[in-house]
Amino acid sequence: MKKIQVGIIGAGGYGGCGAVELLNRHPAAEIAALIDQQDIGKAISDLYPHLTGFCDLPLRNPQDPDLPEHFDVVFFATPDGVGQKGGPNWLRKGTKVIDYSGDFRFNDADTYAGYAARIGRTEPHASPDILPKSVYGLAELHRDGISRSDLVGNPGCFAVSCILGLAPAVKEGLIDLDGIICDAKTGVSGAGKKPSPTFHYPARYEAMNAYKVSGHQHVYEIERELGLLAGTAVTITFTPHVVPLCRGILSTIYGSLKPGRSLPQVLDAYRSFYGKDIFVRVFGPEKPQSSINVRGSNFCNLSVNIDERTGKLIVVSHIDNLVKGQAGSAVQNMNIMFGLDENTGLMNPGIFP
Repeated sequence: MKKIQVGIIGAGGYGGCGAVELLNRHPAAEIAALIDQQDIGKAISDLYPHLTGFCDLPLRNPQDPDLPEHFDVVFFATPDGVGQKGGPNWLRKGTKVIDYSGDFRFNDADTYAGYAARIGRTEPHASPDILPKSVYGLAELHRDGISRSDLVGNPGCFAVSCILGLAPAVKEGLIDLDGIICDAKTGVSGAGKKPSPTFHYPARYEAMNAYKVSGHQHVYEIERELGLLAGTAVTITFTPHVVPLCRGILSTIYGSLKPGRSLPQVLDAYRSFYGKDIFVRVFGPEKPQSSINVRGSNFCNLSVNIDERTGKLIVVSHIDNLVKGQAGSAVQNMNIMFGLDENTGLMNPGIFP
């Protein structure tokens, strides 16, 4: 059987490397080309020596005349602004597009503009005409839409963690919609590969800090998705932190339980909601979870608890920001788009310790 031919644009970054790692062991897909604007001509295994012998393809310039004319799917493992300019060209060729950035997470230009303002982008969307065709790439909520789409906007990593942690509570009316709090911690790899003084080892070792307090861009998509589930506008308080960890996101989520809700009822609601979602695992307080339990995997582990004294639902959501929060979701979406089993190439337990 002919394998899915994949092109990875932005292959030299962490998101591109993650896609290479996953696709290298994918039985139905094959990396056809690695594309970047830096380190042209270098093998990906020169940048990431752990790939030696597994993937030694060179990085190629986007303008390389010898690039394949067609891929079955292109991953844009690129910053905001790149996919919205390059994506339409591939779509016209019949290639499916999965974009890692916020370029295609929103279905109209006005909504995108609200998101763009949060990241300091003032330019209008370069391809507003194709925004209505895009599907938000959180498979657990939009599986059907993804299966029918040629254009998917991968969700933000914090958004994956918080939306999955809150979706059953919001959809099933377990909590009040006012006063929801998401307190999230991420590893340093979430800042990407490009060095900066803020993420220099001496500045990060034994250091933790909150950032973009009350203004992080992922809030925009979290509130949008929760609002769709609730059927009304939802506003949350979200504070992200960087912790001295390479990879992983831990989000502690608080909501006020509605009267009469017990822990067994809440656990039943969560397990029922995610009954068909192989990559979301629900645990009660008897099995405390850790970020290391999902490191290197495409799983989201949810620890569901109730504080009887305060009447709060407390959900602790764990993901690997580079897998379920990025490349893993992209491969999961690719599988759905091509009619494969959703877990193809992704059923790995992660790494320990």
